[in-house]
Amino acid sequence: MSLGARAAKRIADVGSCVLGLAVLLPAFPLIGITIGASTGRPILFRQQRLGLRGRPFTILKFRTMTDECDEDGNLLPDEQRITRLGLFLRRTSLDELPQLWNVLKGEMSLVGTRPHPLKYLERYSPEQRRRLQVKPGMTTLSAVKGRNAQTWEHKLAWDVYYVDHQSLWLDCAILARTVLALATRRGASGDAPMPEFRGSASDGSLSK
Repeated sequence: MSLGARAAKRIADVGSCVLGLAVLLPAFPLIGITIGASTGRPILFRQQRLGLRGRPFTILKFRTMTDECDEDGNLLPDEQRITRLGLFLRRTSLDELPQLWNVLKGEMSLVGTRPHPLKYLERYSPEQRRRLQVKPGMTTLSAVKGRNAQTWEHKLAWDVYYVDHQSLWLDCAILARTVLALATRRGASGDAPMPEFRGSASDGSLSK
């Protein structure tokens, strides 16, 4: 993207976040109180994620899982720890509302590539690592192409495609399709969280 297009995207990010927070602000305490009553503290989930050019930042989400462990002290699988409220928040993407703060701080954008845990960096192929050339986003091209119904290889390939074809028009199309996908729950993952990415033989090409 040109310098002017990047500036316009940042202005759109900030303006949309301010408007979104003004409209959705009453939902924050309601969701927080419900989480506190059903799951306990902390209300927010914080984790270090890969940002632009691989720089780490702390992502914010509403907590959707418990901290239950097995008898050896290891966390139980995600599907066993997610709460009923957490499942609803994930299906509706309400758990991601606190990321508006990440966008305001400039750590994320409304549209980009999904921010992954730091340990994924060494698991990317050189081609897949190119996804870090843009800021992570609250929504992505791969999300509107099927969310968790896709394989990791396809999700990462769509991320690289976005890097190569990013534009304000593409961002607007992704945002519009995100609203439609949420309304129809197209590609929603249901009870099955996306399995952990452990690397792949693919070089990140959509043709693979």
